[in-house]
Amino acid sequence: MSAPGAGDGSHHTAARNDLSGTVHGPVVQAATIHGGITYAVQQAPPTGPRVTPDEIPPLMVRFINRTENLAGLDGRPTTGEHGAGVGFAVLHGPPGVGKTALVTRWAEQGRERFPGGQIYVDFAALRGETAGADVSEAARCCLRSLGVDDAYIPASFADRVRLLRSLSADRRLLIFLDNVSQPGQAAALIPKGKGSFLVVAGGSGLGELVHDGARLMAVEPLDRYSALELLADRCGAEKVAADPASAERLVELCEGLPVALHVVAGRLVARPRLTLAALTAELAAEERRLAGMSLGKERSVAAAFDLVYRELAPEPARLYRLMGWYPGATFDAGAAAVAAGLDPRRTAEALEALTGASLLEETPDGRFRFHDLVRLHAGDRAAEEEAPAERPALLRRVTLHYLALTALADRAIRLDRLRIADLDHLLATVPDPFTAPDAPRPVDWLEAEHRNILGVLRAAAREETLRTEVWQLAEAFTVLFLHHRHLGDWRESLELGAAAAAEALVPAAEARLRSLLSRPLMDLGEDEAARRELDTAQACAEVSGHLVVRASVQEFSGRYWDRHDPVRAMEAYRSALDLNTAADEDRGAAIAAYFLGCAQETAGNTREALDTLRGAHDRLLARKDLRMAARAQVAIGIAHDHLDETDQAVRALREAAAALREQEATHYEAQALVALADIQERTQGDAQEVRTRLERALEIYEAGGSPRAEELRQRLAGGGAAG
Repeated sequence: MSAPGAGDGSHHTAARNDLSGTVHGPVVQAATIHGGITYAVQQAPPTGPRVTPDEIPPLMVRFINRTENLAGLDGRPTTGEHGAGVGFAVLHGPPGVGKTALVTRWAEQGRERFPGGQIYVDFAALRGETAGADVSEAARCCLRSLGVDDAYIPASFADRVRLLRSLSADRRLLIFLDNVSQPGQAAALIPKGKGSFLVVAGGSGLGELVHDGARLMAVEPLDRYSALELLADRCGAEKVAADPASAERLVELCEGLPVALHVVAGRLVARPRLTLAALTAELAAEERRLAGMSLGKERSVAAAFDLVYRELAPEPARLYRLMGWYPGATFDAGAAAVAAGLDPRRTAEALEALTGASLLEETPDGRFRFHDLVRLHAGDRAAEEEAPAERPALLRRVTLHYLALTALADRAIRLDRLRIADLDHLLATVPDPFTAPDAPRPVDWLEAEHRNILGVLRAAAREETLRTEVWQLAEAFTVLFLHHRHLGDWRESLELGAAAAAEALVPAAEARLRSLLSRPLMDLGEDEAARRELDTAQACAEVSGHLVVRASVQEFSGRYWDRHDPVRAMEAYRSALDLNTAADEDRGAAIAAYFLGCAQETAGNTREALDTLRGAHDRLLARKDLRMAARAQVAIGIAHDHLDETDQAVRALREAAAALREQEATHYEAQALVALADIQERTQGDAQEVRTRLERALEIYEAGGSPRAEELRQRLAGGGAAG
């Protein structure tokens, strides 16, 4: 079993289910679970305060016209004495009108204007199924783009905005916020550096941003000449020149909307024998579809999509319909295979047909996504053509798919963690994709898929028959948030899981999830809400009779009381220690002892704390939990220092720093190095050794974008001690 909720983030891969041979596609197979994972192995981006991001997607086709819009964006902000210094433009227009392509073209042309880099944030990817995206998460994305490590990104939105302003103050940046739906999502992310530019693209409801200094720019449908040029570029100039009258009529029917022009051109390319005249006549005969192509309507391109859809073979057509019900923002071939109940080869062929027909877009990492209007069309087709029972059946298949993969990732990260869900039967025949030599790190895969997993949780939570799977998925999903603290998503996931566990009458699971929920709530500054969740968790744990769950709840309660009542914190940790000991849960007892020792040291009971921390350290070593053991050793060194036992303090901190470096726990390594330097500087130790330690700590903090980096720079420059 496990450590009750320690969240130590250790990497101990002990779960294994080996595959043989060479895997070229999805690999997970368990009953109806066919899908594998898609993860493009990429070099990690450089980190540190001078990262130069280059994130705006490239243009994949020739750009047509938009000279007036480009000229409007071209006007640089005035940087003189009375100038604003930062440009702010809002592009608005109907879906599919080409706002993203316009900004992409402008960014390519003006690359030299923004030596600080170009940042891209897609709010459509952030918000998933919700009405509005999390602007705090968008701020986090910008900070990560500028090289700030997750460990140093502030929890609160206000602090994130302040840090973004500080990091952008001496840079000339372009920030592009795409698919923005609410004005409040944009203005707070204006960069501060002179000559920087914020471009926002969205619908027509962004007009109030003019009060924040934005220039509003309407992106209109293409004029007749430009639309004809686009059509000729996509389907061939010869075809357009052979029948210019039909080409002009087709452009009129598309009303200059680029997305519609792309789709009809795709039909012409996919069927070389289809003439412009025949296609124009076909469109003209569809009264409902022509009405649906009215500019600005949700179904403005439904007719074009429907015409392409009719030409699909039965299998791609069915996959298209069913993926309209898929609850995630993107999907890979494995998820598509599961959703449709197809084998990987046939799924790949169907996906190729859909991308060839321009109904799907393949992303650079090998996943697929619908344009929002295409997804709507696919869902409409499914509602009309599929049996009513197919939608809940699809959702069950997809939920089990993500439950299996998320659980395998969770176990690969740390096997001996507390888990309530018994998934042995589900995982017994599922090949583990994380054991392959070139497999992604499980945390990286979870990070790449976390929007989709959250989307599956939201959809499954609406189905009474999936309550068990919802709480099990929420429990396994938590491992991601112990490493990447997407606080809003973590909170929502645990709230959905806790509610499902309550409805399923599984008190141990409800206790576990509600106690976990206290962590993001406290990080969000909602301590009273955290307290209420912990009270409910404690009641559920008592009902469950599960000793380790009761211990876990006590440990989380101790974390809460650390902020409010040190005496009660120590009581909670002692209770967690006793319960874990009674349950023969040694790792949980060791971690509870570690937190107890830290609380004792904070309360001034340093000698008692030292004894407690030594015991925790030895037990963690026995469990081969080297990362947590090294953290305990740092606390031991600090306690020795407070007792003026300098030799013991130095010895413990040196050993801890070396162990943490070996474990790649660099944040804690830097803490140990600074503590060592403090002691050596205070006792007039070797000045060069002090400097070497501080330089290594500075290197770590700079790499992660920590605000402590500036403090150490000043210290190394002779600006005073820190510690």
